[in-house]
Amino acid sequence: MNTAKSRPSTWRRLAGAALAVALGASLAACAPADAGRVKLDFFQFKPEAVANFQGLAAEFEAKNPGIDVVINSVPDPDTAIRTLLVKGKTPDVLTLNGNGNFGDLAASCVFADLSAFPAASRTKPEIQEILDSLGTCHGSETNGLPFANNASAILYNPDIFAKYNVAVPRTWDELIAAADTFKDNGVAPFHMTLKDAWTVLPAYVNLAGNLKPAGFFQDIRSSAWTPQNGTHSFAADGVEAAEKLKKLFSYRQPGADSDGYNDGNAAFAAGKSAMYLQGSFAIPAIRAANPEARIASFPYPTTNNPADTTLVTGVDVTLAMGRDTKHPTEAAAFIEFLMRSESMKDYAEAQSALVPLKDAGPIVDPALAGVQDIFERGRLIGYFDHQVPTSIPFTAMLQQFMLDGDTTAFLDRADREFAKAAARTATKKGE
Repeated sequence: MNTAKSRPSTWRRLAGAALAVALGASLAACAPADAGRVKLDFFQFKPEAVANFQGLAAEFEAKNPGIDVVINSVPDPDTAIRTLLVKGKTPDVLTLNGNGNFGDLAASCVFADLSAFPAASRTKPEIQEILDSLGTCHGSETNGLPFANNASAILYNPDIFAKYNVAVPRTWDELIAAADTFKDNGVAPFHMTLKDAWTVLPAYVNLAGNLKPAGFFQDIRSSAWTPQNGTHSFAADGVEAAEKLKKLFSYRQPGADSDGYNDGNAAFAAGKSAMYLQGSFAIPAIRAANPEARIASFPYPTTNNPADTTLVTGVDVTLAMGRDTKHPTEAAAFIEFLMRSESMKDYAEAQSALVPLKDAGPIVDPALAGVQDIFERGRLIGYFDHQVPTSIPFTAMLQQFMLDGDTTAFLDRADREFAKAAARTATKKGE
């Protein structure tokens, strides 16, 4: 029963059994009498969500007294999961960030195919497509289910907007006009945090994701691609996104070069800027700094046509299952339990996330109300940087670009780095 062809029917049977468990049936009798309680190894990667998953695990155990969920939370999850995989110790159930690393692992076929699980039919297809595009086993399986999504939007202080009679921008020109209005009135339009290189990414992924041509990554990530022989390149297609990024960072406050992410969260929480170029992932930290902080959001208007606006979203928490777990029925039951609407909505409320289910209904967090409609309508794209090979120091390149403002140097280096990655890919295929 280990062939690729037998997997779908196997998981269908397991998913059917798991659904019964998720509805409250005990699995105590499923194991031999001398086997004792089943212990599920649950790899959980988000340190800020430990309490949330502890509560969910306890609730599941209460409904299934024959199962213990052993939660494994580690400080460096990317390294830890790869170490476990090398040792052949793939956890039974996993939460992982739905990024390029997850795609690489999924493509290596270490996770089970979840396409036949009942929960898979309830996920928003646009979200599942974003996740699957990162990589899947054989290019055809569903190796992860989206549990919680983030929104890479612009956060803003509605009180400051109201004070200066500024409407929520719907176009690029309106965004720049709003920034100029705040600047002219002595208010910082944005609080920038250039000390931490990655904090440039949220703005860039929106600009590049919306302004690059379709098929950009399929071309530049192809084997043996070069700027000379490819259809697309950063130098040819990346100027507008780069220049608009540079424009946004031209509004940075004095001292931005030495301010880090935590400084930015605290400053925005204290009302020291009208806008903040971070997404929903920053909301819990902002509220931790000031529970009374005024926070609202809107999608990045990257062009002057509101109809072109999309929301950049990623699967912040992905659920996966070890392909060769010794407890497939119990693991499937736990995944189905976690994928209940009530579980996901409770988590989303606690972590300021979006629920990637077709039947979830609206969220209640006012900070995300401004992106709820576009999320529900499915006008979504994934993170641009999730398609960047890990060998490319892209965040450091963006940070350097914002410090020196050299557009040509940034684009040329991006092309050189992708050409080197493509050459390595061509070499591997030729071996």
